Amino acid sequence: MKTLGNIIWFILVGLASGIGWFLLGVLWCITIIGIPFGKQCFKIAKLTFLPFGKVVKSDFGKHPIANIIWILFGGLELAVGYLLAALLFCITIIGIPFGKQCFKFATLAIAPFGAKV
Repeated sequence: MKTLGNIIWFILVGLASGIGWFLLGVLWCITIIGIPFGKQCFKIAKLTFLPFGKVVKSDFGKHPIANIIWILFGGLELAVGYLLAALLFCITIIGIPFGKQCFKFATLAIAPFGAKV
């Protein structure tokens, strides 16, 4: 089931989302100050390609200042986008596993620093 979910996810969401996260990481890495934020984008991009079977543990308190800066500069909007996608996926029974993955990415999008995959 994990392999089938990853294949369907990659076709429907993963490729576009992964490329988007990668491009966002490149934009962050233009400045020296943004490199840690870009590295988090690359970590999330790698996860978005094939998320099924992977567990994410978030620890907001590990890097609270970096997470607050992240939230102020786009993390909130990304999380809301993933939450809306999750709600749309959860409308149907078949889409519930994909909605659960979107909830996972919403957690990462709001506070990526301190998260372990």
